[in-house]
This record gives sequence, C-alpha cells and structure tokens, in this order.
Amino acid sequence: MDLPLFDTHAHLISDDWDTYRPTPLRADLPTPRQPDFTVTVEALIAMMDEQGVTDACLVQRGHLYGYDNRYILDSARRFPGRLHPVVILDPQDPDTPDRYRRMVADDHVRGFRMAHTRPWILDTAWLSSPQAMEVWKACADLATPMTLILFTKQLPYLLPLIKIIARRFPELPILLDHGGMPFGMTQYEVRLAGEAGEEVVLPGPPHFGIDSTIGIFEDVPNVHFKLTEINMERLDAEDVRPAHLVRRMVDSFGPDRVVWGSDVGQSMLWDYAGKAAMARAATDFLTDEEARRLLHDNAARIYSTAG
Repeated sequence: MDLPLFDTHAHLISDDWDTYRPTPLRADLPTPRQPDFTVTVEALIAMMDEQGVTDACLVQRGHLYGYDNRYILDSARRFPGRLHPVVILDPQDPDTPDRYRRMVADDHVRGFRMAHTRPWILDTAWLSSPQAMEVWKACADLATPMTLILFTKQLPYLLPLIKIIARRFPELPILLDHGGMPFGMTQYEVRLAGEAGEEVVLPGPPHFGIDSTIGIFEDVPNVHFKLTEINMERLDAEDVRPAHLVRRMVDSFGPDRVVWGSDVGQSMLWDYAGKAAMARAATDFLTDEEARRLLHDNAARIYSTAG
C-alpha cells in the first residue's frame, strides 16, 4: 500500500477572475498575466483524494495574487483541517505582524512565507530588516512555521544569514523552499541564465552541492528542507535519480527535517499523479519509517504546532 502524503506546497489558481484578480507584489511591477490554466480548490481536493494526500498547505501564489491571500483563505475555510494556508504579506509593512496574528487567530493560517521577487538584486533587507525581524518574532511567538524561497545566486550570503536567524529563534520551524540548494534552481532562473548566455552547471552526486550550501545547517535542527517538482525537474534534466538526492539529504540532516511538496499550480511539467508517484519513488533508498516521515509525518508535526 502506498504511504500517505502531506503536500506542503500547493498553489491554487481560481477560475473566478472577477473575485480574485491578479495583483502585483509591488506597486512598480505590472499586473500579472492571467494564466492559461487553473488549479481550483475543488480540483486540488479531487487530486488529493485520488493520490492518497491527506493534507495540503495552500501556499500563496505571490507572483499572481501578490499579498491578496483571499483565495487560499476562502478555500481553507471550505475544507477545515485538511487545507492549511501559508500566506505572503509585506514584511516591510509595520502592520504586518499584527495583521498576521489576526490571520492566525481568525483564519486558521498555518504559516508565513517570505519571497523575494528579483533574483538579480543581491540584498538582505527583504529577509532581515528591522521590520522583517518583527515578522520573524511574530511567527516564533505563534509557533507558526516560516517558509523562505531563495534564488540560486543568493545562496552564498543568505544561507549564513538564515543560520544566524534560526539560532535566534531555535524553536521556530524554518522551511527552505525547493531545498535551498543548487538543485532547487527554478525554471525562472534557468530562463534568466539562458537569456544572459550563462551555462547552468549543477553539482552532481554524491554531494549535489550540499556540502557548500545547506550543509551549514547540519547542526541547526529547526531548519527543514522542502523538496518539490522543481528539484525533480533539475534532477531529470541531469539524468539523476531523485532517490540518490533524498538519501543524501536524510544522511546529512536526519529523517525528521525533509518534507515533500508538489508545487502544483506553479510547476506543471508533470500532472498531480506524476508528482505523487515521483515523491514516493524518491524514497526508494529509505527505510519504511524514514519514507513515512518524509512523505507525511514530518509535515504533519511541523504544521500541527500552528493555529
């Protein structure tokens, strides 16, 4: 029997464009284009039922809806206890910590996500300005996980900074989207590299670049790593079996610090059935107990502390 799954990274896209309008993350950005596909909450629940997915985190699709989290909040209310909102708010807004506290109390929000929109700007304010640190403190006070998405060129200076912050809030679960490693390079970054004439060369097995990047977190137990279709895409492009990376991750960080997320609604190379099958196959070199933790139990533990 297939092990159950907990999807920590599902993006919703509504088919009601009048109610849930595309909204830029910043005033100086253009209004996002309406995608040519949707992932409604009804569709997600149906796919979850088909693939044995018990729970899903609804991660705000910031590059489509900006800071307007209404669709994931409205959707989670329809399926309480099964869908868990992870919101994106402006960490530089002084009102954000209190607004987030209200969302946790009133809307059953389960986590905060900080996202940077411009990989070519190498700054840290989006993550660690005095105002952003107030958001970190709110998450720590509420025991709701903090999720971060990092771009590849930012890793050399952001990962040491995150280590400092993680030690400041040792009880706060921190999740790095797409593993926070070279094999987490997004399609967006791959396209930018191609446009700039840069060759994408990823470090291969057995280390996968872990030693020079997220290896610094081996002794920081509150930092966790989320593996998604983006990692699978990079591994597939390099003709590397994902189970090798997963075994390396568990050997480095233990069986309790790696989780799975589909990235449905953003990465659409494989359908949801394909994503679920790849997740389970990626645990081929794990014990049954290790696989159960990665696919389900770790996420259930991390997100049970919230709300």
